[in-house]
Amino acid sequence: MVVQRYGRPHGRGSGAVAVTAALFGSLVGAPAVAGCAVPEDPKPAVDPLLAVRNAADALTRAGTAKASTSMEMAAGGTRVTIRGEGGYDFRRRTGRLQVLLPKDAAGTDEHRPITELLTPGALYMKNRGAGVPADKWVRVDTTTLDDGNLVTGGATDPAAAAELLRGARQVTYLGQVDLAGVKVAHYRGVADIAHAARVASPQVRGALAAAAKGFARDTVPFDAYLDGEGRLRKVRHQFSFSNQGRTVAVASTTLLYGFGVRVQVVLPDRRDIYAGKIKA
Repeated sequence: MVVQRYGRPHGRGSGAVAVTAALFGSLVGAPAVAGCAVPEDPKPAVDPLLAVRNAADALTRAGTAKASTSMEMAAGGTRVTIRGEGGYDFRRRTGRLQVLLPKDAAGTDEHRPITELLTPGALYMKNRGAGVPADKWVRVDTTTLDDGNLVTGGATDPAAAAELLRGARQVTYLGQVDLAGVKVAHYRGVADIAHAARVASPQVRGALAAAAKGFARDTVPFDAYLDGEGRLRKVRHQFSFSNQGRTVAVASTTLLYGFGVRVQVVLPDRRDIYAGKIKA
């Protein structure tokens, strides 16, 4: 099994924008959270800032979870929603997602799901398209991406989404809400990417450090929902980056449930990784 990282996009406009642009027009949206065991009701945190910053540690203690992801991209009047489903191991920092493209994105009604393996420092994609043979994987070094894979793969790595909250500031507690039958505490604030990179877990630090240099803004607005055990159940980040003179707004939502589920990630053999040219 492996682990992953994250980052952000803006002026450098290289790997992240290139991969995102290829997925944007043809790659994640927000499915509902499935049912799960209901922990005790969350009590308002004495310190909302500390509660949000500690959410990543609570997920590490939980171990594993099922994950649903949604990514909405908007630029120049065009809006695309990409959805993903899978599982994540917060101790190993590894996960597996099936990413579903919009029906009309590539001019056809149905598209094969993209399989993504999330690991520390690398993203693996199968059925990537863009000239890559169907039986081959593409490997992307997330520490070289302008966004550290916060948006590149069409799904924000769940560990990155949680670790980004370590840079939270100006956090406000908004009260309790019901999330698929689970009482959760709703917090709203902004996260400083550079600060998050400095205090993040070692496995994700490199990706977040890359992201700290790429987005159009140094801070990322978020809404976070924590259960009675302090575990992150839902988080929505709002990213913004520049692509060829256009500002692209991205809203990424990650839902976590089914804690303790078995998550297995098997990396592809080196000979199954595509080394040829990928079309833009």
